[in-house]
Amino acid sequence: MKNQKKVMASLLLASMLLSSCYSFTAVVGSGAQGNSQTTKWNHYVVYGLAPVGVADTKEMANGAENYTIHVRHSFVNGLVSALTFGMYTPTTTTVIK
Repeated sequence: MKNQKKVMASLLLASMLLSSCYSFTAVVGSGAQGNSQTTKWNHYVVYGLAPVGVADTKEMANGAENYTIHVRHSFVNGLVSALTFGMYTPTTTTVIK
């Protein structure tokens, strides 16, 4: 019984420490030329499998030809996902012009 508790505690600790944040960066044209940023949340359900509302990066760039797109699963996104048990899983998209 004592050994089983140690194994469970080790697995719980490892699952917390070995988790990672989702991050993706794409460069359009020559990339960002300044530091103007626009940020929006993307909305997914069922552990991120079904998109409900995804940000339009071309619209966020507002006609710019050179910009950088950064999509990430931030701490707040992860917290919201954990509180909803994965039924709602948002991500954050930032466009830097």
